[in-house]
Amino acid sequence: MYTLYWVIFGAIALFSWLVSANLQHKFKKYSETPLGMSGREVAEKMLHDNGIYDVQVTSTPGHLTDHFNPATKTVNLSEAVYNQYNVAAAAVAAHECGHAVQHATAYAPLKMRSALVPVVSFSSNIVQWILLGGMLLLNVFPQLLLLGIVLFSLTTLFSFITLPVEIDASRRAIAWLSNAGVTNVRTDGMAKGALRSAAYTYVVAALGSLATLLYYVVIFLGRRR
Repeated sequence: MYTLYWVIFGAIALFSWLVSANLQHKFKKYSETPLGMSGREVAEKMLHDNGIYDVQVTSTPGHLTDHFNPATKTVNLSEAVYNQYNVAAAAVAAHECGHAVQHATAYAPLKMRSALVPVVSFSSNIVQWILLGGMLLLNVFPQLLLLGIVLFSLTTLFSFITLPVEIDASRRAIAWLSNAGVTNVRTDGMAKGALRSAAYTYVVAALGSLATLLYYVVIFLGRRR
């Protein structure tokens, strides 16, 4: 059982590395393909085209720090996206605005993920310590490991709920980029490729979380053997 687990975990780790390398390669390549609008302009146009005027587009420091914050109603674009005129920047900006559109239309998976954020944030701060304690005290206090498994399962659930949220945001972004004339026949494929590669990172994260959860479950179930 443990051998099979490590084979699966190794396969996921390898897949994760390949996905990350492919993502970095594509974004570097598409960052060199010019476009007539900056990331900020793309974001503002997509928001307005969807009737959203109460969300601001801001610049945030760092790399790959792009995100939509429903609490502050801001689309936060990294420095590599905000002022850049290329396909990669446009794809990222449109994707984050896809989340703003989801929020404005009360997209159910996004509402579910948002509801889990406080719980997952709390559990993530303590779950590793509980799991460690549960492993050390497995034979005398197995309930502690079980508690850790329950808490970690929330993180795994969050990862899987994130998948449709991210995929739908990319779908909205790709459709809008094409329909709005921001991308053309040549650059459409590039935007799709960039966002598809980004989506794979969430798939890997979900599978990795599931594999880790199963690892602790196997240990818990096999404690008496």
